[in-house]
Amino acid sequence: MRLDGTEQSSNVQDRRSMKAPAAAGGGIVAIIIAVVFAYIQTGDGGQAIKAGVQAMQQQRAVAASVGESNAPVNPEEDQQAIFASKVLTTTEQIWGEHFPELWEAYPHIEGKAYQKPQLILFRDGVRSACGHATSAVGPFYCPGDSHVYLDLSFFDELKNRFGAPGDFACGYVIAHEVGHHIQNLLGLSMAVQRKQAEVSEAESNQLSVRLELQADFLAGVWAHYAATELNILEEGDVEEGIRAANAIGDDTLMKNAGAAVRPDAFTHGTSEQRIRWFLRGLKNGNLKEANVFFELQYDQL
Repeated sequence: MRLDGTEQSSNVQDRRSMKAPAAAGGGIVAIIIAVVFAYIQTGDGGQAIKAGVQAMQQQRAVAASVGESNAPVNPEEDQQAIFASKVLTTTEQIWGEHFPELWEAYPHIEGKAYQKPQLILFRDGVRSACGHATSAVGPFYCPGDSHVYLDLSFFDELKNRFGAPGDFACGYVIAHEVGHHIQNLLGLSMAVQRKQAEVSEAESNQLSVRLELQADFLAGVWAHYAATELNILEEGDVEEGIRAANAIGDDTLMKNAGAAVRPDAFTHGTSEQRIRWFLRGLKNGNLKEANVFFELQYDQL
């Protein structure tokens, strides 16, 4: 990727020198308990959701009040931090321009402008509004605070463990998480969470796959405009993205772990699906297709 002329984003918090405190308040478990209890007491789904939001806000307040101690930062990660910040800038430029195109697919958000997420760089573990997380979970997006969380060591893991080297592979990962932020702005994250509470585990997993493949599609749209408008893609970049999408498909991960491939346990989609939807977004950047995931049958994804 050609990012030499790209400025770093101002929406990055570098917490690599901070030691994450132990989880306080029960994290996401406490939020779930609050929602369930409110529903049992009132029978009102709206009140239950309100209780969940209040619990989430309390989690954020607790997280903000807990002290964190300094730890040494690996200077070798500094270039990776700069890279991640510049990639975030490209997402801000592209979605700032093209987010209104989603109004046609999702009329209820018409008039709303793109809201930039924060990128939180951490090491080993981190506190979020979704609870405490370790590096083992990989990069993630938390709808509760609209933050993307990234331990830069994942870039090395992507190369060494998953066999998907290259700067664009890392950029694809960030763009995918920003895709989840867009889903949150559209109200899809909360809608899917509500639906998941009503269905079986297998059906819940299918809904999760839809969200993940849509995020891959949105990452493809980012790549489309990164190439056609920002002119920052280089030869071989798309192949790097394909290798990354292939490496983190549910079926591939299960096979590499020596486990039986269980489609009912998929939560992110197969390697073939992830590649296909990334390339579909890359092909023409058509955001009118963004809602097809909730129209197709599961076996058509």
